[in-house]
Amino acid sequence: MGDLEIRAAAADDVAAIVAMLADDPLGAQRESPDDLAPYLAALERLSADPNQRLVVAVRDGRVVGTLQLTIIPGLSRRGATRSIIEGVRIHADERGSGLGTQLIEWAIGASRDQGCQLVQLTSDRTRTDAHRFYERLGFTASHTGFKLSL
Repeated sequence: MGDLEIRAAAADDVAAIVAMLADDPLGAQRESPDDLAPYLAALERLSADPNQRLVVAVRDGRVVGTLQLTIIPGLSRRGATRSIIEGVRIHADERGSGLGTQLIEWAIGASRDQGCQLVQLTSDRTRTDAHRFYERLGFTASHTGFKLSL
């Protein structure tokens, strides 16, 4: 395996990111790899927001992983800043290689660098393998999440 680079996502990375987002039963239902326009518009919004970081993991010139890190200043917990890790995906042929651990460790380090006191994430209740992965990295399933589609 070649050296790994974690860097900000660029427009040229969007097709590879969307392909990873769509490469599972849940993503296949909600992503549209054949129309990148909404994803490119989203990348522009993300890139303009200093509290958002969409990153890719690149090995040997190929995008093999991605995640989004959001920094949220807040009043609760004595004015604590927290981060949210979202949209973690690893290319199918890299799963089990340790890349997911490297990406999450990168996000935790970046969160510390931003002064965060808490890192949180959500995972669909059907992703039991992901739940074991996050628990192995020290995350605890401490809350119940709710969503409302608009």
